[in-house]
Amino acid sequence: MANTGTQGGAPALFTPESSRWRCREATRGGYETVDASADALHRPYTALAALLHCSPDELAIVSSATAAWQQVIYGLAWTWRPGDRVLTSVAEYGSNYIAMLQLARRTGVRIEVIPETTDGDIDIKVKVKLASGKPPVLVAITHVPTSSGGRVYDAAAVGAVCRQAGVLYMLDACQSVGQLPVDVQHIGCDFLSATGRKYLRAPRGSGFLFCRRDALNKFEPALLDNVGASWTGRDEYTMQPSAKRFESYEMSFAAKVGLGVAVGEMVEELGIDLVWERIQHLAHVVRRGLRELQGVTVQDHGRQLCGLVSFTVAGLTADQVQQALSAQHINVSVSRIGSTRIDYERRGLSEVVRASVHYYNTEAELQRFLTAVAGLAGALS
Repeated sequence: MANTGTQGGAPALFTPESSRWRCREATRGGYETVDASADALHRPYTALAALLHCSPDELAIVSSATAAWQQVIYGLAWTWRPGDRVLTSVAEYGSNYIAMLQLARRTGVRIEVIPETTDGDIDIKVKVKLASGKPPVLVAITHVPTSSGGRVYDAAAVGAVCRQAGVLYMLDACQSVGQLPVDVQHIGCDFLSATGRKYLRAPRGSGFLFCRRDALNKFEPALLDNVGASWTGRDEYTMQPSAKRFESYEMSFAAKVGLGVAVGEMVEELGIDLVWERIQHLAHVVRRGLRELQGVTVQDHGRQLCGLVSFTVAGLTADQVQQALSAQHINVSVSRIGSTRIDYERRGLSEVVRASVHYYNTEAELQRFLTAVAGLAGALS
């Protein structure tokens, strides 16, 4: 929306703490700054634990959501055998699906897509797939699809089925953490990956992984270094007893500090319930306004919709809409078929414009956006 920055609908919160960190590294040295900043570096764990309803030792801080997701998926793949099944969603994110395709080639695992209900949710009849024959080795879905109709999957329903069947469950929560309440106990996922730079408004270069304690020793991370493990003998290593085994030393410590500040603000000052209520209201205003415009089609579909609003304008490409709005200092993004091919092919889409709202957007900004889109659509009629 107006003057917002990132794909997740919010500019990164470049905190004074992270800026001061960079200055300290320049003037005092990197190792010295780390040694003097134990509290700031620990804050992401405690703040995220409060936000996600887990223990700090079940969290790893990494450089991105992709790094978190791949540490789990490529680590688990060492245990897969030809004919094993991995279940995923219709609207799975392109990067995740590409990784699964690569692993299918390497291991012989089969990728199966969980169908949706008529109202755009994960089909709870997935339990049939879980119960028929050999159980899948993993269920991996995206909570809020990045490009696909603003919907929020019922992640807890999937979690209940997975727990009952004893199947590992990975949730990509990139677009949901910081936008809506995410409780890993209620959801029942074994793993959750997310980024700092979207709705949490933390610096780019920060991400995190939740790993449930009872899933920790079922596999090894894809990669280990001397943070995730200790070299305990000439031919031996011992992994960290906590989720820190998924971490690597080389990441931006300033971004890590910024992540702690941003999540702390969300937990201690804003409150995720109020943020979610505000986002739902603003998104409803945007969808309602867009639906009233001739030549504009809202492409959102789902039982539960969120702050990601997707639409198309007849006669204009998504890039043309984005560029025209950018000229008026209104930021939107373009989602293309490569981000969610299965869903877009099924719906006959190749691209959409995505307008993402956050709690700080104002009603005046929304009206300015709607007026601008109306002008683009009207110019073609």
